Amino acid sequence: MSFDELGLRAELLKAIKSKGYITPTPIQTRVIPVILNGQDVLARAQTGTGKTDAFALPLIDILSHQKAKRQHPRALVLAPTRELALQVGESIKAYGRWVSIRCTVVYGGVNIGPQIERLRRGIDILVATPGRLLDLAGHRDLNLSQIEFLVFDEADRMLDLGFSKEISEVLDLVPSVRKTMLFSATYNQQIRDLAKIMLHEPANIEVTPSKKAAEPIVQKVHLVDQSIKRALLIHLIIQGRWPQALVFVRTKHGANKLTEKLAEKKISAAALHGNKSQSFRTRTLKEFKNGEIRILVATDVAARGLDIINLPHVVNYDMPTIPEDYIHRIGRTGRAGISGIAVSLVSHDEKVHLKAIEKLLNQKIPREEVPGFTQGGSVPDFVLLRPNDSASEKKAAKDIKEIVNKRKSQKQALKSPARKTRSKVRPKVRSTKKNEKPGKNGKVRKKR
Repeated sequence: MSFDELGLRAELLKAIKSKGYITPTPIQTRVIPVILNGQDVLARAQTGTGKTDAFALPLIDILSHQKAKRQHPRALVLAPTRELALQVGESIKAYGRWVSIRCTVVYGGVNIGPQIERLRRGIDILVATPGRLLDLAGHRDLNLSQIEFLVFDEADRMLDLGFSKEISEVLDLVPSVRKTMLFSATYNQQIRDLAKIMLHEPANIEVTPSKKAAEPIVQKVHLVDQSIKRALLIHLIIQGRWPQALVFVRTKHGANKLTEKLAEKKISAAALHGNKSQSFRTRTLKEFKNGEIRILVATDVAARGLDIINLPHVVNYDMPTIPEDYIHRIGRTGRAGISGIAVSLVSHDEKVHLKAIEKLLNQKIPREEVPGFTQGGSVPDFVLLRPNDSASEKKAAKDIKEIVNKRKSQKQALKSPARKTRSKVRPKVRSTKKNEKPGKNGKVRKKR
């Protein structure tokens, strides 16, 4: 099927062709006609399948046929994170220009003034994060009484981040008679309960299994000791001549530290996490998309909010503790049918997380050796002992193993909480003034 068969207006078909898209993705093929026919939608689709355009195109098409220049928005798209909101907003604006549909994005972490000013000039479609949306509505800078279409993008992630209360508040602010679309990468009981409340006789659309990574992604695992993960990553980037990669770490501190070490090796890198200002995050993402930054080191704040064409590599530097997050992470590559590579650096302590991921995927991810770095492979002669590597431990001299074990014990002893000792508190002696002197019982009495 081609886009021409979906019923979209000619201007939008030209916009689609200008982006280089030839055929719609499976979710676009099924969702676009349903929305154009005025039906509610409950759709499950993994990240990177083109679901943003699946709801953006028909929304713009419908609203463009009603050319009334209203001040208040007629369509509302809710997104869980600032990054995802910006991504969705960019897509809607790109198509909206072809048919004079106005769109703006509002989110927290930045000055609210410019957002209020933009709303006052009038818009058709609003893309928002829940917190900032309620701030604007609470101060009467935003009127949601004319909403005709309500879209929840990444609804499961929204619930994971604790937005249940905010979702209920938003539902109280929008008209009860409307068209609603709920998109989620996974279905759980919370999602099903939310769908019952929000949707009226929806079309249930599921284009791919929820527990499967996108087909174009080549997955591989490197079993490596935690202490040499950084060295292995640098080796892969340099020896593999990687043009770009998105590297996921567990903590903000870890992102900053790894970025510094990559910079020391003359590898262009930047960190992206919640402690960075919104202006910094927006600028960094733009530079990464433009190829100005080679390696982007990020926490899971970016797991679902990035849409980068032709991103060749995604790296799990730290393995996710929630198996579903693995799918969302690696979904940053292999998008729109273009192949990509997902590399996971798995330490001994992280094998339990790998096992949970493979159980979710119902497949074993191929292990790949990197000589001199990975466990189970050949160990260079200059490496006296590689912990948790059976071949290395068998080869190592007894005295070396004794030294390593002794250092481990010392480190563990330092990490254990020290015993709290009670310090003797000396009684405070009241300072005496010029005409006072302490008595025998310690009390101060005045001189006569």
